[in-house]
Amino acid sequence: MTDHSPPNSAFHGWRVVAGAFVLAVFGWGLGFYGPPIYLHAVREARGFSIELVSAAVTVHYLFGAFVVANLPKLHRRFGLPTVTSVGAVALAFGLVGWAMAREPWQLFAATLLTGGGWVTMGAAAINAIVSPWFVRLRPKALSTAYNGASIGGVVFSPLWVLLIGQLGFPVAAMLIGGFAVVVVLGLSRALFSLSPASLGQQPDGEAAAPVTASASGSAMQLEGASLWHDRKFQTLAAGMALGLFAQIGLLAHLFSLIVPALGASLAGIVMGLATASAIAGRTAFGWLMPAGSDRRVAAMASYLIQIVGALALIVSGTRDPVLITAGILLFGFGIGNATSLPPLIAQTEFAKEDTPRVVALIVAIGQGTYAFAPAVFGLVRAASEAGTGITIFALAIAVKLAAIALFQIGRPPRGGFCIGK
Repeated sequence: MTDHSPPNSAFHGWRVVAGAFVLAVFGWGLGFYGPPIYLHAVREARGFSIELVSAAVTVHYLFGAFVVANLPKLHRRFGLPTVTSVGAVALAFGLVGWAMAREPWQLFAATLLTGGGWVTMGAAAINAIVSPWFVRLRPKALSTAYNGASIGGVVFSPLWVLLIGQLGFPVAAMLIGGFAVVVVLGLSRALFSLSPASLGQQPDGEAAAPVTASASGSAMQLEGASLWHDRKFQTLAAGMALGLFAQIGLLAHLFSLIVPALGASLAGIVMGLATASAIAGRTAFGWLMPAGSDRRVAAMASYLIQIVGALALIVSGTRDPVLITAGILLFGFGIGNATSLPPLIAQTEFAKEDTPRVVALIVAIGQGTYAFAPAVFGLVRAASEAGTGITIFALAIAVKLAAIALFQIGRPPRGGFCIGK
């Protein structure tokens, strides 16, 4: 079947992708990239200790992991549009809670709202929104939607800083939170409430039901606890978690490591290039990955590119601007794929009925794991006598290699999995 670009405007699926892209901008902009900025703002306003506010950020991510693990159940019971809308409202109230908190218990209560709210607009939610509309073109569609996550950081990180500086954290939280609710409620009603069946359309916008490529028939459904004992699930979840752990841990310290060599302004620009590289990497893998290819191999290749980037940073000694920039660009190239490729792997390896559950669980396990990454990398960095960051670069490489090994262990015999569910 000939591959083609986004079909004509009559097909609703690409409108859904556009809406999911916008949703990701808000989800990651407020729920992922926002907490480090909230941390600073709360410390400045209330004088809370760094340990207390850092613990609040960790609770934000951990509670989000709990909610995202149960997201398929919530979608089935209440409907995806309702869950997404309620999540946006919870996130908005949580943002105001962060800004208005005067006691530690109020701060931690707010983290439950922001942590539980943003994941209804995060990776598992984007997958649930986009996947029903695509089969053959799903890698392209998901990579496009997930790019909203990177744009969320580009847009909201400086916007938060600007508005908090000009208006104060409470007013900034009310403005951005309120705007997010209006946008998400509109998207949920206009786009996410529809399905291919409700419009009489087929996935990918084709005239007939798509043909799935399968070498050995559909994958067997895994009910209950049997999923947790499945080697494919174990290696996919652990591989994704380790990949994100290495990535978040390194990125949390990278800026401060390159500032001495580049200066704050240039270091900020180079870190911005990492985001641009992430968009390029996710787009390249999503749009150029051949149909029917082994997606675990693609994920391993992405991790290898990041390892080369970390090696370049080691060689640079965090002193050579050219090698630093090259290392960050290479490491950045795989940042987006660490989130977008594992759900695509899940859709080729598990029964259609199991896929939403698998995606939600691997995202939850990944988030619960990377919540501790900045602290662990910080301990390793503090224990090192060298100030060049070689130890944490080496740690990131070691963890990425372990993730690659897990993806390899979980690979099927040739022709063992169904492609295109």
